Amino acid sequence: MSFERARHEERRTARSTLLADGTLACPACDAPVAPLQRAMSPAEPLGCGYCLHAGMVRDFLSLAAPTRATHVVVRVR
Repeated sequence: MSFERARHEERRTARSTLLADGTLACPACDAPVAPLQRAMSPAEPLGCGYCLHAGMVRDFLSLAAPTRATHVVVRVR
């Protein structure tokens, strides 16, 4: 018996590179973490200046609302 998978293609007329708004905060102590003055990859290393917790940018990024003091914009390139 063979099954065929249904395919769905979505095309949007408006294009945007904005994915989400978020906050950079330490996952260990919840202190705000200042982003670098350039674009950062989710896999780049980042550290907390307060408790010295180290991880990757994606570990420090929260997309939950409301955003807080260290507001960041997540874009797809």
